[in-house]
Amino acid sequence: MTRQTIFITGAASGIGRATALQFHARGWFVGAADVDLAGLESLKADLQDDCFTAFLDVTDKPAFDQVMIDFGAIAGQRLDILFNNAGIAVFGFLDEVPFEKTLATVNVNLIGVLNGIHASIHLLKQTPNALCFTTSSSAACFGTPGMATYGATKVAVKGLTEAMSVELARFGARAADVSPGIIDTPLWQTGSRFVRGESRPVPNIPSLNHKREDAGRTLPADAVAECVWDAYIGEKLHWYVPPEVVERDKEKALNPEKLRDELIAQQKK
Repeated sequence: MTRQTIFITGAASGIGRATALQFHARGWFVGAADVDLAGLESLKADLQDDCFTAFLDVTDKPAFDQVMIDFGAIAGQRLDILFNNAGIAVFGFLDEVPFEKTLATVNVNLIGVLNGIHASIHLLKQTPNALCFTTSSSAACFGTPGMATYGATKVAVKGLTEAMSVELARFGARAADVSPGIIDTPLWQTGSRFVRGESRPVPNIPSLNHKREDAGRTLPADAVAECVWDAYIGEKLHWYVPPEVVERDKEKALNPEKLRDELIAQQKK
């Protein structure tokens, strides 16, 4: 296959779906994986069947291996971008969230990324200028109260990206990640929230923030999809959507105790 290719996890909705549509519009061949079969069928229809789709639980390494073998066979053993995008969110204080939910967050958001890289690295190695791209989060800029495990997995993703950017350079490939802020995606509807161990509705933060104009403003999934393209043609290691999100990273580097104390004070209000 001479067309450029992208393989996306969590592709059935939100950022993954938006990225699939944008890259297909650019003429790329899209591989789309998710546990949401109905969402994949809808995406496939929108891409006029010009794509590869697969049911995939990213925590299942043997399944991931097989999906990448199947994708490679169809894509001519070419993978220009691996987009590790699948993720889940669980809201609540660590001591109030059922521990199995905590482990599930680690397994999807971190182990799933490791599975994806390991399963597809043979394709990245042999594709000139290939990019291993992963969704981190603004929650990684400073550990987010009420999303401790989620934030921890996203910090880990950034560290993994940094290491892989050096390791993959041996083969002429690259690594980068994106830290989105408040993005209007189904994550807010599908996420779980726990208060003293009991499940509660998740606040619709995108709706609540739609009038903001700062780094906490709500943006569409297309904004992150555009960033994937910018990362492919760019050189930066860490990307932020919106760009102002990086300022919190800088604040933490200069004075993490100040941010800690501000958050503790907010919690007491």
